[in-house]
Amino acid sequence: MHQYKLPELPYGTDALEPHYNAEPLELHHQKHHAAYVKGLNQALADLQEARDKDLFRFIRQLEKDLAFNLCGHRLHSLLWNSLSPNGGGTPPESVADRLDQEFGSVDAFRKHFNAAAMGIQGSGWVSLSREPNSGILLIEQIYDHQNNLGAGNEPLLVLDMWEHAFYLQYRNEKLKWVNAFWDVVNWQHLEQAIGSEPMRHSEAA
Repeated sequence: MHQYKLPELPYGTDALEPHYNAEPLELHHQKHHAAYVKGLNQALADLQEARDKDLFRFIRQLEKDLAFNLCGHRLHSLLWNSLSPNGGGTPPESVADRLDQEFGSVDAFRKHFNAAAMGIQGSGWVSLSREPNSGILLIEQIYDHQNNLGAGNEPLLVLDMWEHAFYLQYRNEKLKWVNAFWDVVNWQHLEQAIGSEPMRHSEAA
């Protein structure tokens, strides 16, 4: 049976300071993300046991556990690559052009992304995602760890809006956390994720 592993951070825990301090980053990675990996492996083991015993009485809970932990693992893995000590500033020309086409301007994209982040009620994420049928980019709110990913949209750039992500450093001032994101946002990763794939808006209808 496949075993998921906690990925290493692509930088040191103090590399994003002062925008994201070492202590909350280490806690976020080593405790919270690690818990999703552990939960994911346990969900897979429990599902294997259910198959072996032909006992599916708890299948609804097992499938929820799988979805919750797998989504949490995927989103956190992407989060670490959405941040960079060399990030921030203006996006590369190819990214800026795509954001202009999709959202009107880079500034309009940022305002929309910020509003989606601040508008999350409870726990969740904000994601710049690609809808696979049309290729268009969408800004989505992902509540908890289950919405949207099951529908097939591909997150490309994400920000964790669960309190565990920012409370130790920013307390309840979520806007400071959102603003700090733009100082370390990894535009190069987004450029690679978008690639040279053209928009296919004509196929969206």
